[in-house]
Formats: sequence, structure tokens, C-alpha cells
Amino acid sequence: MSSVSTAAGPMAKPSEWVVRFAERVPLEAEVLDVACGAGRHGRYFRARGNPVVLLDQDISRVADMAADARVELVASDLEAGRPWPLKSRTFGCVVVTNYLYRPAMRDIIAAVAPGGILIYETFALGNEAYGRPSNPDFLLHREELLILCRPELRVVAFEDVTVSTPRPACIQRIAAVRDAAERPAF
Repeated sequence: MSSVSTAAGPMAKPSEWVVRFAERVPLEAEVLDVACGAGRHGRYFRARGNPVVLLDQDISRVADMAADARVELVASDLEAGRPWPLKSRTFGCVVVTNYLYRPAMRDIIAAVAPGGILIYETFALGNEAYGRPSNPDFLLHREELLILCRPELRVVAFEDVTVSTPRPACIQRIAAVRDAAERPAF
């Protein structure tokens, strides 16, 4: 899939990491796209047939999807100190890319339903050599995603790498599942 086209125009290509693990998500499973921005991953999963929840402080970039009965838009600033907006809900897939706010991590992990998957990819220490983000508050420490996900989730894949495309960057990415018999520990 080269890009997703919408009424708002062509969207950025979804992350290869997300696409790689999307096959693990049943089509009936609801997908949460955290800090969705323009919704490239929510749009990707919706095009597959999944119902999606798009969460961001500014949902104007996904407003074109509001009329779709299988799309829910949630406007919430996760960094404003308010409670997690989806506290009582879990999802078959939780997707997070290019976003890190450590105080929300427990809620993000708890949002993965039994049998569900977390697909997470964001910047890591070392990225400051390539540009933004360079603030250590927004860069994962060595193996931080592994530490945050265990023992609640079972890690399927993890990488801590330097990539060259779409631009040079240091990133960590994880795919982790909650076993079907388990409930969130939080």
C-alpha cells in the first residue's frame, strides 16, 4: 500500500512496522490510534475493515472521518494532567508512533485487550544526532519499551535501531501481545 487517499487528500504511507504486525489484528477488532495526528494508521486499519478510535488533542486532521459509523474521534490532551479518556475500554490493537509521554504509558498498555496487540514505534536516545526530537524527555532509553511492556505483555518483536528511511533516526519499536486469558494488571 503506497498511500491512503481520503477526502482530505493523500495521506502518508503507514509505518512498515505497523503494516508488518497488522495481520495479527482480526478485522472485527477495534483499533486505537494514540496521538493519531492525521490518522495515517487509523486510516490504514479502517481501510482494512477494522473499527477505529482516533485519539489526539486536535482531531481536526481526522474530522473527515467523523461521518463513518465505524470511526470514533476522541479529542483529549494526554499531557494536560486529566485522567486517561478511555479508562474503561480495551482494544484489539493499540498503535502508537512518533509519540512518547511516559505518564500515559501504563494506560496505553492497559488499553490492550486480552488477545490484543500493542504496536509501538518512536524515537530513542541517539536521535539527537539526526535532528528532532532531540529532547531526552521525548527519547526512549535503552530497552525502555521492553521494560515498560513486561510482564503485562508478551513481546513478539523488538528493535532498537538506526534507520535511514524515511529519514535517518534512532528508533525503538515493539510488538507485544496480551495473552487471551489475562486481564490488565493496572
